[in-house]
Amino acid sequence: MNYHSTRSRAGAVISAQAIAQGLCGDGGLFVPEQFPAVSGEELEKMQKESYQRRAERILSKYLTDFSKEEIRDCVSKAYRSERFPGGPAPVVRVGGGVSFLELWHGPTCAFKDMALQILPHLLTKSLKKIGTGRKALILVATSGDTGKAALEGFQDVPETEILVFYPKDGVSRMQERQMLTQEGKNVAVCAVEGNFDDAQTGVKQIFGDRKIRERLAERGLMFSSANSINWGRLLPQIVYYFSAYCDLCAAGEIRRGEPVNFAVPTGNFGDILAAYYAKKMGLPVKKLICASNSNNVLTDFLTTGVYSRNRKFYTTISPSMDILVSSNLERLLYDLTGRNAEQVAGWMNRLNETGEYRVDEKTLAKIRELFHAGFCGDEETREEIKSLFQSKNYLCDPHTSVAARVYREYRDKTGDDTPTVIVSTASPYKFASEVLKALGEDIPGENEFAAVKRLSALTGASVSAPIAALESKTVRFSYSCKKEEMSGTVLKLTDSKFV
Repeated sequence: MNYHSTRSRAGAVISAQAIAQGLCGDGGLFVPEQFPAVSGEELEKMQKESYQRRAERILSKYLTDFSKEEIRDCVSKAYRSERFPGGPAPVVRVGGGVSFLELWHGPTCAFKDMALQILPHLLTKSLKKIGTGRKALILVATSGDTGKAALEGFQDVPETEILVFYPKDGVSRMQERQMLTQEGKNVAVCAVEGNFDDAQTGVKQIFGDRKIRERLAERGLMFSSANSINWGRLLPQIVYYFSAYCDLCAAGEIRRGEPVNFAVPTGNFGDILAAYYAKKMGLPVKKLICASNSNNVLTDFLTTGVYSRNRKFYTTISPSMDILVSSNLERLLYDLTGRNAEQVAGWMNRLNETGEYRVDEKTLAKIRELFHAGFCGDEETREEIKSLFQSKNYLCDPHTSVAARVYREYRDKTGDDTPTVIVSTASPYKFASEVLKALGEDIPGENEFAAVKRLSALTGASVSAPIAALESKTVRFSYSCKKEEMSGTVLKLTDSKFV
């Protein structure tokens, strides 16, 4: 299995190179040359298997330069019970043909753990395979959850250093505290005076800066990424869609071969793209429901074919979705255009130069057939949190609530009663103050841990252990920079050996 850029067909690479490099030299994203099929018989076998075994099956189809033993080693280390008590990715059924796929039972209480617990193991093996002789400097831009999950995953991993940039006022207080208290000798965190798109654009520019790459090479470092632009981040996310389907079959909720819908809250389009890739591999998926908050650039694009970041940016109570430039959309467009790299490169250039592009009618028709898109504001998000708790006794965070609201509106509008899985992306305790407000209570001041305790007392839902342990941790980082200073910050922090 080789990998190509979404912007050119030149220079195919093996998966180890794609994972180690993260981003293509031409600015494009690595994509597999084909999507291997999962047969009905194999799907039936997976129903009886553990999550770990399911992951081995899916990953081995793409990582053909890895041995079975290497893949098994990565999987067993990533998804061990110490990191995912009770097991990863449980499916919680709430009735009416609706289930929640809970992806937040890992060490940072967010769905990013599902990929970022395995990526460090994939990356270190990839570095050895391609024999660079250099350490990897992982650069991450985060809208909240990716940063902490990446820091936790790469903490003290040999031959790696990791630097996370986050928007100074664009994450929740709990998300910020998770990052600023991160332990490890090879980690650093820096706030950026701007929004997530500023941080993400800055990281992409740094990746493309030849002079910085050369200076880091002199220090024995090479860039890599832990954002979902890295194939090693995206690939593990395909697994949990297969796993959810198998769990529903095993529980008798659906019959094998019966289609399901997936409703996914997304900003950077990576999580829902993984569901699309699962569908390409043969998973019976009817509709992919793309849920956005007030930053509804994806809703507009998936319904009109016009992508425009030239719009107001909103800071919402679902901050991980506060994004106007959805990087993984490029991978979808590459596939829907029949792998037309020149066309995709043209659209991405226009986005960079003018802030918008329009796809052709043929591509738009394919998008509309595959996806339904919707959005809701903060008030509707709060209403859905309250409604779910009162009607289903199900407590969810503001991102999951967005997906639940958009799905409910889709079902009411279309009458589609296909069994549906709503992807639950974070523990409600990561956003305790906002969830508490949605339930009609408030904690004076900004004491997030008081909100955690009150929310638990009010609902009876147990507090996620990593959140409970966070209150006593010491803040370690106070770095801050302007968006124009990000490249200099990278050089400064690597000079100082981070901490």
